[in-house]
Amino acid sequence: MTPPTLEIFSAPPESITLRLAGEWWLESGIPPADEIISRLKAEAPCRALRFDCDGLTRWDSLLLTFLTQIIAYCGVLGIAVDGSGLPAGVRGMLALARAVPERQDAHRASGPHGFLEALGQYSVRALEDFNQLAEFVGATCVAFGRLLTGRARMRFCDLWQLIQDCGPNALPIIGLIAILVGMILAFVGAVQLKLFGAQIFIADLVGLGMAREMGAMMTAILMAGRTGAAFAAELGSMTVNDEIDALKTTGFSPMEFLVLPRVIALFATIPFLCIYADILGILGGSLVAAGLFDISFAEYLIQIKNRLRLVDFEVGIGKSAVFGILVAVAGCMRGLQCQRNATAVGLATTSAVVTGIVFIVISDAVMTLIVTALNVFKR
Repeated sequence: MTPPTLEIFSAPPESITLRLAGEWWLESGIPPADEIISRLKAEAPCRALRFDCDGLTRWDSLLLTFLTQIIAYCGVLGIAVDGSGLPAGVRGMLALARAVPERQDAHRASGPHGFLEALGQYSVRALEDFNQLAEFVGATCVAFGRLLTGRARMRFCDLWQLIQDCGPNALPIIGLIAILVGMILAFVGAVQLKLFGAQIFIADLVGLGMAREMGAMMTAILMAGRTGAAFAAELGSMTVNDEIDALKTTGFSPMEFLVLPRVIALFATIPFLCIYADILGILGGSLVAAGLFDISFAEYLIQIKNRLRLVDFEVGIGKSAVFGILVAVAGCMRGLQCQRNATAVGLATTSAVVTGIVFIVISDAVMTLIVTALNVFKR
């Protein structure tokens, strides 16, 4: 076995030649690249690097690793690399390594190294997300306009199936959570009201809380985790399997064929789910009032009737309709933005849930401010 040898020659003007000889493979003990890097630093101003491999007899991937380190450092220093002296196989392997792009999430775990760097990256990412959201909302509005004019290519059989999935199939989980939320509201409020002997006002607290806020918000958050995530997973899987590209190739718009029925289905069903949650939440509060504080069911319903008005339910139902659109938009947008690998489908699903909940909270705050400014609840 011929040991590997490395010689460095200064070849004016302003260039260095590396002469590689012997067997450069795993068992031969390749010399470290630090010596070459130190020489390149010292040879200022060095403008070119060449290779002489006439004496090279055997090599494997370790030679490629060695050369990759040298070439990468030359790129940092601005030194031109002439690889014509390398064996044809080495040149081919190096070209193949440069031709394959690095995965976008290859260095995801490393993250930014400082506060300002992290702030800058998050700001740029937030601006990109906002631009993508604006573009997606605009495309959705255009698709809805085409639907109103009868030009949208949307299958209504898909719409009915989506309504079934978003509406009746969600009743069990919505009902369970609504009853529990109503019971929690009643119990938390009763602890304070009992100090003043005003347990009867448990009905007011539960009724107003469910009708105005909790019914709509709780339903929307559940639908973001259930249906919004499902939308993102479905469209993300279609993106990975090239089904989205196939639709575009055959002349179908994904916005009309896939996104529009999902937005309409969730917008149409979530107000009914909100009413369902309001009723069950109020009934859940009555269980606590009757079981722990000796308030009869009749007294509870009379207090609800005297306190609640139709406008209280209208505000909550209106909020839920807006939440439904936002959840559907978040799920479909993240699904269509999915990258073409299996990991990206999970990331898109998680991002859809987070984005949907953020949209819900922000829009709820804005709508609450508007309702308060308009004095809608004034008697």
